[in-house]
Amino acid sequence: MFETVLYPIDQTRESIEAAGMVAQVVNLCHSRLVILSVVDQEAEEEAQSAAYEAIAKLLDEIKTLFGARGITAETMERTGNPAFMICDVADEINAKVIIMGCRGLGLTEEGAAESVTNRVINLAPCPVLIVP
Repeated sequence: MFETVLYPIDQTRESIEAAGMVAQVVNLCHSRLVILSVVDQEAEEEAQSAAYEAIAKLLDEIKTLFGARGITAETMERTGNPAFMICDVADEINAKVIIMGCRGLGLTEEGAAESVTNRVINLAPCPVLIVP
């Protein structure tokens, strides 16, 4: 059913906690798992440099976490607008579902319009499963 699962991740607690749901879906469907982290292109240069180091560490840690559950994962790092990049990668890898955490910051009209989650839901080329 979900041959390829895209799991966008950042350093938020909610994003990392979505790993449990990702593991369940991947195991149930025997899916290929691609973990993606995006550095926002609008961040200042110094912040981007620190973000790349943090992302590399995060991707290694989460890949190890999945490995301990017997799940092989591929990792990708990209730079750009997070919502657009998530959707572009989903299209590129032919993802059948995107599973991502949500911080719940989009509860107001203004927040919803600006949230990465909302943009991904509206632009994704495949279904999106949001883990609260």
